[in-house]
Amino acid sequence: MLQKSYPYYLANRAVAANTDLEVLDKYSGKRATRVAFADAATVRKGIVAAHKARDAMAAFPPDARRNVLEHCVRRFSERQEELALALCVEAGKPIRDSRGEVLRLIDTFRIAAGEATRGDGEVIELDVSERARGYRGMVKRVPIGACAFITPFNFPLNLVAHKVAPAIAAGCPFVLKPAEKTPIGSLIIGEILAETDLPKGAFSILPCSNDDAGLLVEDPRIALLSFTGSLIGWDLKARAGRKKVVLELGGNAACIVDADPGVDLDFVVQRLVFGAYYQSGQSCISVQRIFAHKDIIKPLRKKLAKAVKELRMGDPRDERTFIGPVVDDAAAARIESWIADAMKHGATRLAGGKRDGRMIPATLLENVPHACDLYKREAFGPVAMIEAFDDFDDALARVNASDFGLQAGVFSARLDHAMRAWDRLEVGGVIVGDVPSVRIDNMPYGGVKASGLGREGVRYAIEDMTERRLLVIRSGH
Repeated sequence: MLQKSYPYYLANRAVAANTDLEVLDKYSGKRATRVAFADAATVRKGIVAAHKARDAMAAFPPDARRNVLEHCVRRFSERQEELALALCVEAGKPIRDSRGEVLRLIDTFRIAAGEATRGDGEVIELDVSERARGYRGMVKRVPIGACAFITPFNFPLNLVAHKVAPAIAAGCPFVLKPAEKTPIGSLIIGEILAETDLPKGAFSILPCSNDDAGLLVEDPRIALLSFTGSLIGWDLKARAGRKKVVLELGGNAACIVDADPGVDLDFVVQRLVFGAYYQSGQSCISVQRIFAHKDIIKPLRKKLAKAVKELRMGDPRDERTFIGPVVDDAAAARIESWIADAMKHGATRLAGGKRDGRMIPATLLENVPHACDLYKREAFGPVAMIEAFDDFDDALARVNASDFGLQAGVFSARLDHAMRAWDRLEVGGVIVGDVPSVRIDNMPYGGVKASGLGREGVRYAIEDMTERRLLVIRSGH
């Protein structure tokens, strides 16, 4: 069961300042709990505390950082069902998927624990010419300083984990602003971090307004801003000044299904259904555009439409539910309007139905005009589009004809096609033999073009949260 209210965390300490933030059960629309809501003065205090904690966190030994992360792994494991229920309620994520996200939270902290004592450095031979003889160089990585993290509603455990766990492993204090719609998981993480011996000021977890979060963007005491969310991230980067910025801003992921005997259409359908409709499509790497070779599009279309129509929609607490609610009424209305606009301009609906509040049936459309919002923009809902191609290079070009470039999937048994996709697709990651919705928590994850800059994945996030520091030693004269 959820608590009646949750505090925020300021400089490692739980503060029950108020119960101003109401968190809704996304399925029923009723209030689930209340959360302390930070004001601008509190956000400033969090920034000051993190800035002051820089030296203490940098000096906090790697084995102690590992121990903190391992403590989190143990406590998350003990509280798995509580975390899953909180996620199911606050995000509307089906309970089976919620349990899966808790396992990813545990994985991410476990990976970070392994990285905490690994370090990264090198010895450089500097005697590249006669004048440089007698010099030797060494490089180590040092924490960048205080970090600011802003996370979205759709993965309120794992997307937080991908910022918090690397920061602890790197030795960086941080201030986290979780999404207002889904703050509970972050605050449970804060409760567990507060059980550890992290230095004072090492972390603050502060639900707050977007306006007050501007302090995290603009304050020069913050050395790094890591933002996951909408395209507003580019505006935040422009306001961030000299600090390092990492952005993960979504996409409209494409998947190519090639025509060759090595492609099992039943398996492809199974994976496309997962990729397009998992979590009601509220994923940055949800399958949105499907390009199928003309020789296999008819059987693929038939199998896929049938599978989509069979998806169960309903209460996310029900173990049988696959499609739950989208996050709010505004999102549901937008998705509904984009589907209607596509059909008005000639698209055909192969599966789907009428919206019921926040519930949108899994929808599959064919031949959506490329000028439609549903094709050009990020749908972030349970809808996918399919169209035919007759030339693999043309399919690659269609994938690239997008402002986004996060990940792409390719089903092909041809090695040359797989390598050509890797060479030519303008994305952060190419997934061969599966959908673009695959994310393993130790891989480099991020996009190009409008999809962002920088990479997450624990080791790659640590690289962003540290700086190289050079030592040069001269021996002799």
